[in-house]
Amino acid sequence: MKMTFRWFGENDDSVTLDQIRQIPGVTGVVGFLSDIPAGELWPLDRIMEYKKNIEAHGLELEVIESVNVHEDIKLGLPSRDKYIENYKETIKNLSKAGVKVICYNFMPVFDWLRTDLAMKLPDGSEAMDYDDAKLKGMDPVKLVEDTTKNSNGFTLPGWEPERLKELKRVVELYKDVDEEKLFENYKYFLEGIIPTCEKYDVKMAVHPDDPAWGIFGLPRIVHSKENLDRIVKLVDSPYNGLCLCSGALGCERKNNIPEIIRHFGAMGRIHFGHVRNIKFVGERHFHEVSHLSSDGDFDMFEIMKAYHDIGFEGYIRPDHGRMLWGEKARPGYGLYDRALGVAYLNGLWEALNKTSK
Repeated sequence: MKMTFRWFGENDDSVTLDQIRQIPGVTGVVGFLSDIPAGELWPLDRIMEYKKNIEAHGLELEVIESVNVHEDIKLGLPSRDKYIENYKETIKNLSKAGVKVICYNFMPVFDWLRTDLAMKLPDGSEAMDYDDAKLKGMDPVKLVEDTTKNSNGFTLPGWEPERLKELKRVVELYKDVDEEKLFENYKYFLEGIIPTCEKYDVKMAVHPDDPAWGIFGLPRIVHSKENLDRIVKLVDSPYNGLCLCSGALGCERKNNIPEIIRHFGAMGRIHFGHVRNIKFVGERHFHEVSHLSSDGDFDMFEIMKAYHDIGFEGYIRPDHGRMLWGEKARPGYGLYDRALGVAYLNGLWEALNKTSK
């Protein structure tokens, strides 16, 4: 298992590479060129410059999150072929920089979604909250405005302004796309890129829908064991794999995370793990907490044990953290709580290593 830490770049992150380097056990960053719009080619010189800076701080760059998929690909529009070609060229360029895994998602319009980015917890820290009942009373445009306003001045991954500037028009286009059509469009995308992945030895890791159900009438398909089984078979290649996010999948109570890890781990299809804890408040209502099992509703020991049992040698990162100790950062992506998460997860891993001998 390789412990990593997500980083958005020198000019788009409150956390520095020097700080990440000081977190015990972290070997690399999960990178992202946040200024490149979805569908555009990632230039090799930009990638190499980014990599050089990271390596100068004693860290690796072997995982990218995300190379965003253009909406025209998900919609199945004629223009998708142009964007798929750009994606293939980006995969090639990233391989030249030593990148081994690309995390991405296939969520229409919205990436991960919350109804409150800074809910105050009893201990005074702030965490992100999702309440489906509140969402049903929201207009999508108003939600985007509120989310942007409350992001502490940072862009949010998947909520980049250029992706959402034509929100009403794009949402309207999805009225002709149901789950089956989205599966068709997804297969077309995978058939286009996976041969390039195989050629250049870069594995794709799809992130589950977050939350794990449809929103605003938009189709979502990456949210259950059954659908993940179908996805890995769309193009049956070890390069067509998963980013197993405990929080995104686990917010749907029927998804047994340790069982899902063992199922897909046995296939060798988990290329990246996001480990996060949440607390259920009600039906389709949850908020994020620390990584400590007792703070939420997930047994983090059992989750890490599942990874250990499958002999996981891939990449893991602590997922969304709280804001604590007065920190002002991109919601979910501050330094302190995620660093605490690293220490906790590494402690579990060390115990599992020592007790399994």
